[in-house]
Amino acid sequence: MTTPKAETTTTSRVLAGLRHDDSSVRLRAALAAGSDPDPGFVEPLVERCGVEPVFHVRDMLTWALTRHPQTVTVPRVLAELRSPDARARSQALHTLSKIGDRSVWPELSRSLLTDPDDEVARTAWRTAVLLAPEDEAAELARVLVSQLGRGVRETQLSLSRALIELGELAVPPVLAGAADHPDPRVRAHALATERLRRDPEAGFAYAVEEAKRVVSPGPDGPPGEEE
Repeated sequence: MTTPKAETTTTSRVLAGLRHDDSSVRLRAALAAGSDPDPGFVEPLVERCGVEPVFHVRDMLTWALTRHPQTVTVPRVLAELRSPDARARSQALHTLSKIGDRSVWPELSRSLLTDPDDEVARTAWRTAVLLAPEDEAAELARVLVSQLGRGVRETQLSLSRALIELGELAVPPVLAGAADHPDPRVRAHALATERLRRDPEAGFAYAVEEAKRVVSPGPDGPPGEEE
């Protein structure tokens, strides 16, 4: 039988491990926190999510949080959406997507979906698509379409995938409108998304090149296109 003293020692070891300089120690501490959940772990796990530089450790931190009761984790993770630190906002969104509590949908604000940090915005797009109620899909599609043409190709692909995931009823009408946008980058991205929606096997790079040929005012493609 585990004694209170042993429990205290284990808890202290986990908490110290989460602050350790060695990422492998932090990984093991996060695994321990998820394997033997304790409400006292939630705050340090969330805090560590906001500063952890190593991807696989962040993923383990999120897993550990999903092992704790939602009544404890969700309010604390939601608070991170207002953090001034982009990594904290992004990881909080990722954690909410893994928890899967659809009641948090109202917290996924337009400001997050249009966040100036590309990684935060990309995570917000993925999370919103997972948690949005069916009757909110059309409005979400309109917000996402406002981000067409944004960023490098990786960011644009994330947005296209999010739009496609919203489904047939929400997406085609807003994409059709964006195909006539005065900005050639937006038009190209809209056309590439529509091509990918119709033919998922085409590949995004090919869809982009096809769209560029359609909207290009000359042999070099739309101004500002990033390779």
